[in-house]
Amino acid sequence: MSAVKIKTLPQREPAATPADELDYAAGFHNEHATEALAGALPQGQFSPQAVPFGLYAEKFSGTAFTVARRENRRTWFYRIRPAVRQGPHVAYAQPRLLTAPLRNAFGPPDPLRWSPWQVPATPTDFVDGLLTLAANGDAALQTGIGIHVYLANQSMSERFFIDHDGELLFVPQQGRLWLDTECGRLAVAPGEIAVLPRGMKCAIGLPDGPSRGYVCENYGAALRLAERGPVGSDGYANDRDFLVPVARYEDRRGPFELITKAGGQLWRCDLPYSPLDVVAWIGTAVPYKYDLLRFNTMNTVSYDHPDPSIFTVLTSPSDTAGVANLDFVIFPPRWMVAEHTFRPPWFHRNVMSEFMGLIYGAYDAKERGFEPGGASLHNCMVPHGPDEAAHRKASSVELRPERYAATLAFMFESRYLIKPSEFALHCPELQGDYAQCWQGIESQFRA
Repeated sequence: MSAVKIKTLPQREPAATPADELDYAAGFHNEHATEALAGALPQGQFSPQAVPFGLYAEKFSGTAFTVARRENRRTWFYRIRPAVRQGPHVAYAQPRLLTAPLRNAFGPPDPLRWSPWQVPATPTDFVDGLLTLAANGDAALQTGIGIHVYLANQSMSERFFIDHDGELLFVPQQGRLWLDTECGRLAVAPGEIAVLPRGMKCAIGLPDGPSRGYVCENYGAALRLAERGPVGSDGYANDRDFLVPVARYEDRRGPFELITKAGGQLWRCDLPYSPLDVVAWIGTAVPYKYDLLRFNTMNTVSYDHPDPSIFTVLTSPSDTAGVANLDFVIFPPRWMVAEHTFRPPWFHRNVMSEFMGLIYGAYDAKERGFEPGGASLHNCMVPHGPDEAAHRKASSVELRPERYAATLAFMFESRYLIKPSEFALHCPELQGDYAQCWQGIESQFRA
């Protein structure tokens, strides 16, 4: 397949994300209220006998009705047509998009790493450009995650997408996304993330042309902010920095196409109208975005490299306290000042499974081979750590205060084994020589 070569971002720390000229509301898991037409939002109740402007009231439930108030997520839409006006559905073929549990045999317990995948040259939108790298758990049981990359060069203008199996965490690596949802538009640039609730319709535009990034499909409990514990009342990701869209509707007639992911399969149906016809809404089950450079990084000011859990932005808990279905962890620009300390991540075996990606720059534990747009996977108890060059350098460098600039890596960490797809285990991007980066590490033991 011919491909479009993606230009790597310059190796510099970007300024704060430029204004995208969209209006947003701020706050994580607030009850937001917004209307694109003054007077469209009912006052004093959610479902009046007659909704203003002849709109239809429709409740969107992101959690069960009886979930505790602090966890409950629901939104009331006031829309031009109810969502029920759709179908019938027929199967849609997209063989590279898979859902847990994966049927192939589990790969060897080796560290795995991939070079960046290239965007195809043929017209490809977000849905057709999704490619599953790995998954764990079982979507039908609402446990685990799916890990995908998207490789796209065409905006979705006449088709829409909805995922019944999980909420979607978007991590753009090259090119902005216009995430048009039933709640409005989010403009998401590399260095930002966005989260779309399970079951919310969207269309994805690519204002910069060929685009690449990562998607984590969370089958489990909805993502929430990590607890701060002894850190106190501020720090990490702050609620105020999360942005949600304001109401923005379109009243367009079709024909359009809706692609639905449900039960691990894709389905399509015709739509006579655009489903992004919500004129007003109020609620807590909403999409949101976050600029990762706003993360208030905590780090050691004395000695030893801290556990990466202090870099957790969002978490999806499991039924065991402190053991996550999914942690979304970042390694952003930051100061390193640890004294008499080996500063990169240590050699390590972890009960949690770790999938890493790189948005821009270089990762301090890997001098070569881990590229922006690439990925690595270190499953439960698989040994990993700094490569030979990084270890040699960090063991003897003068320990001055150092700014880690122009770098942004992330990790999807999960309590469940992450199973690579057949494609991931056999694609040409898989680096067969990855483990060689440790083979030069020799004994330095002196009795």
